Amino acid sequence: MKFLENAPRFLFFTGKGGVGKTSVACATALTLAKSGRKVLLVSTDPASNVGQVFGMIIGNTVTPLRDVPGLSALEIDPEQAAEAYRERIIAPVRGLLPETELVGIAESLSGSCTTEIASFDEFTNLLADDTSYGDYDHIVFDTAPTGHTLRLLQLPGSWTDFLAAGKGDPSCLGPLSGLEKHKQVYAKALQTLTDPARTRLVLVSRAQTSSLGEIERTYLELNQIGIGGGYVVVNGVLPEAAGDEDLAQALRAREAAAIAAIPEAVAGLPRDVLDLKPGNMVGIPALESLFAATSEAVITADAALADVEEAPLAALVNEVEFGGHGLVMCMGKGGVGKTTVAAAIAVALAKRGHAVHLTTTDPAAHLTETLHGSIPGLTVSRIDPEAAITEYRSHVMETKGRNLDDDGRAALAEDLLSPCTDEVAVFRQFSKVVQESRRHFVVMDTAPTGHTLLLLDATGSYHREIARQVGDAMGFVTPLMRLQDPAQTKVVLVTLAETTPVLEAEELQDDLERAGIHPWAWVINNSIAAAHPQTPFLQARAAGEMDQITKVHTLTDRVALIPLLPEEPIGEAKLSALTALSSQPA
Repeated sequence: MKFLENAPRFLFFTGKGGVGKTSVACATALTLAKSGRKVLLVSTDPASNVGQVFGMIIGNTVTPLRDVPGLSALEIDPEQAAEAYRERIIAPVRGLLPETELVGIAESLSGSCTTEIASFDEFTNLLADDTSYGDYDHIVFDTAPTGHTLRLLQLPGSWTDFLAAGKGDPSCLGPLSGLEKHKQVYAKALQTLTDPARTRLVLVSRAQTSSLGEIERTYLELNQIGIGGGYVVVNGVLPEAAGDEDLAQALRAREAAAIAAIPEAVAGLPRDVLDLKPGNMVGIPALESLFAATSEAVITADAALADVEEAPLAALVNEVEFGGHGLVMCMGKGGVGKTTVAAAIAVALAKRGHAVHLTTTDPAAHLTETLHGSIPGLTVSRIDPEAAITEYRSHVMETKGRNLDDDGRAALAEDLLSPCTDEVAVFRQFSKVVQESRRHFVVMDTAPTGHTLLLLDATGSYHREIARQVGDAMGFVTPLMRLQDPAQTKVVLVTLAETTPVLEAEELQDDLERAGIHPWAWVINNSIAAAHPQTPFLQARAAGEMDQITKVHTLTDRVALIPLLPEEPIGEAKLSALTALSSQPA
């Protein structure tokens, strides 16, 4: 493995959810420990299953792993860290401010930025405290902070002064007020991160275009603040041992094409390719096999065949159609197929004679551009997130930033680079389209999170702040109310039959329910089990999906299952096939 050669003290693994960061990090820690090093494995991933992988309860204290001499592990629960963090900020003003103000403050501290900063606050010690952790040869992290979090910590001037002076109440600077440690500690941690002799960044991806695009974005963002010299690991590539059935051959060809077109910024980095394994990465023998090639000998032909019930997408379309008009919002993390599902639903409704507006934020737009003008009654439009965000940032800097000093403007500018701000900007565009659903069908391939919606609707000073930024104090209330009405809006959560994507969708559901929005259905996309594979390798993978498919059925009353297809569903004919009455392969 190239990324393990002359490994420095700190190794950070980063990549989108579900690519196998935790598995690769665990296998790395195990390999280093077996070579005689003293290793600490640290997980800050909300989907962390480090304890499950090693068959032990770990938690938030350093725990030696009984079966691996020299290896200890620590799990930092980001949600617990964020909760403790919120309490530190709110406790001093509880009883001094009205309850409505406290609710607004709590919501402003409930976004991904707070969770990130709280987690970074927790593991700063691991980077900066040589006395407590100095005897470890290697510290391996299964996630890395985003460039946005690190830039927030590098802001000039005093965060507390900026807030105390009443210069604003931005969404991501609020959390900074809870940082307990001195700036010198953060400076030392950042210095460690940017030193290639001490820190190595490993970008983990799957052999998929969206996943490879994500590691390029991460690499460029971290590169801008001095964290360079990355390594690429393409994980879970279908091996030759998977057999030669049509599905396997088509998947191998698709993966080879994605790797051949790897984005330019990361194409020249040292790269390792890891085979997909037939089973899940649980237990030390499984981890020891991760860095080895997959041979046919390790595939058990007697893997229990996955017996999955048919759950066609067509059944959901029938229910949607019954209303005659309305809003369908497909939500989920990146790379699960939201755009595909939204387009398939829109095509099916249009072919049944309805007027449908499909709106997408898909930057590639390759899936929807083939539909333009091809189906009577179907209108396709694209919201350009970059244009919406740029326009919004300019507006806020010109208005809210007009009277700030240089430090204040720097803080505000960074705040406007947060994911929360991006959502607010795109939501302004959405609001216009949402109104149309009173007359016909509107299908969207993404939506703001519950957190963003609550920020837009929060009471007190935060509400007034957002109202001033959005420009129309009442413009966002009506869309929120519309989204909360199940007669008008159906939220469809899209996921994959894998541990991390299901957990992320479950968190998304909880987040929406805080905003009074109850997801209507779940769609499990790209299911191997639903494709009814014929070779032992893919049958073993299908059997591994069953736990997650069962879990989804406990989280919702409506489930649709879309099989993994040999070819990507692009174009009217292939999208129409997704809403055929059976999920059996054609």
